[in-house]
Parts: sequence; structure tokens; C-alpha cells
Amino acid sequence: MQDIYLTIAPEVRVALDNSRPVVALESTIISHGMPYPQNVETALRVEKIVRDAGAVPATCAIWEGRLRAGLNPAEIDQLGRLGPKIPKASRRDLPYLLSQGKHGATTVASTMIIADLAGIRVFATGGIGGVHRGAETTMDISADLPELAHTPVAVVCAGVKSILDIGLTLEYLETQGVPVIGYQTDEFPAFFTRESGFGVDVRLDSADEIAQLLRAKWATGLRGGVLVANPVPPAFEADPAMIENAIAEALDDAGRQGVKGKDITPFLLAKIEEITGGKSLATNIELVCSNARLAAEIAVAMAKDNPAAW
Repeated sequence: MQDIYLTIAPEVRVALDNSRPVVALESTIISHGMPYPQNVETALRVEKIVRDAGAVPATCAIWEGRLRAGLNPAEIDQLGRLGPKIPKASRRDLPYLLSQGKHGATTVASTMIIADLAGIRVFATGGIGGVHRGAETTMDISADLPELAHTPVAVVCAGVKSILDIGLTLEYLETQGVPVIGYQTDEFPAFFTRESGFGVDVRLDSADEIAQLLRAKWATGLRGGVLVANPVPPAFEADPAMIENAIAEALDDAGRQGVKGKDITPFLLAKIEEITGGKSLATNIELVCSNARLAAEIAVAMAKDNPAAW
């Protein structure tokens, strides 16, 4: 029944049918995460990085009421031009958008859903959502976290966005049994910066080791995802004090303006970009590219190691 609503791009379909490596990519980062034209330029650059590393990119979205695993450059450009006019779509939003034939930009959660339906096991993003600061009173917890608990996709990211409560986010993931892997690091990264003060569950130093962990998890029937934390490259790390000050100011602005729910993350990221004079955006772009490269390497390692087992 899912094929009624799922369209897999021809290039992606051929790759999957031939057990070639594929990497899923989200579209919220295009429509809500960056301004035009940097959003489109980054999306196309990320796809090229995935291809150069030996895998096939599958940018995901909701397009005219269908789950799409793979977009063409014209569709990516349209997403970028429309920007926030495209609804941000998480799990709860899918039934409405599909039934009404609408577009939607996929979050981490909804990209994981599309990837799983299509048979894609690796997904690269910037940072996942998590437990928001003040969640003890607002109960604002991203749908990305429960999705990681039960959807079997490996998510390569630069940690959780530092606008969030990192400690509580990691506690939630532990409770839900989601392994948190540090790629060549013992410390969980904080999106714009390489260090957060929190550790990871396990450190692995190669894509092959990560692929073997994924195989062991899923071959034993342990459903759910895996979080692969890949710190931003040192050359592009933002100054921690600058970022923390910008976050505090952005949070104050959000409180004064009553911004909440699904609008809070894009608001804060845009505000932080403004406060830092564009430095946070430059870091954001580079960390996404780094994550795409690692995700492709993991997908290639998985494809070499008995593709039928995946």
C-alpha cells in the first residue's frame, strides 16, 4: 500500500535494485535552514559530495502529495526559492499533506520514514532535533527522538543543535535504546562546535566499523536507528563563546515574540546567523558537507559487506 504514496527517483531505484550505496538527505535544511540561494547551492554541493564518495544521493520531500526519495535539480531549486512557504513536515504532518496533494519539506523524522520505506539505511543531516531548553515546563521535545527509537536508519549528524538541552537529549536517547556513536571522538559535538561537555556511548574511528555495528544491530532484530555524531571539521568550528552568547540573545528574542513549536528552530538559527554576521551559516554549510561525506563512506562500506544482509 505504501507505493501508492511513495515515489523513488529512477537513479535511486536503480541503485537500490542493484544493492548500490544510497544516502538519504532532508529538505527542511533547504526550505527552512538557510536563505536562498545558499540553500540550493548547498543542497547541490551535498549531492555532489555523496556521488564523489561513491554513493547515490536521495534528497527527500513531500511533493504533490507523494513521499519522494530523490529530487531533480529543478525541484530542489523550487524548494529553495519557496523557502518557508513550504510547510515543515514531520511524522504528524504526513497524512494531511499526502491526502491534500501538497508539498512538504522533510525533517529528520519524516526523512527517516521515507528512507525506511524506500529501503535506504543511511541518512545525512546537519543536526537532529532534541529536548528544548525549558522542556520541563513546555514539554517541547522533537519528534526526531522517538523516530530514532524505532525507525531503522543510521543518522549522521554534527550532534544536536546547540540551541537545545544536550544533556536531556542524550538522556532521552539512552532511555530509548538509541546507540550514540562518536566518529573519531569521545565527546558528543554541539553542532557549531566540536565539544559539548558530554560523552558518547562508543567511539568508532572508521566507516567500516560503523557499518559493522549497524549490521550487528539490525541482524539481531534490534529495531530503531543509530546516531552517528561527526564533529564539524576543526577549520570550520565556530567560537563557543560567540555561539553561546548568540543563542542566549536569540532565545530571549524568541521568548519576547512568542515563537514556539515547529517555528522555534528556524527562528533561532536565522537569529544566530544574524547575530554572528553569517559565521554560523558558514559553519552550518561545512558541517552538512562533512556529514554527507561520512554518510556516503558508511553506505559504501555497507554495500561492500554482503548487501543482502541489509
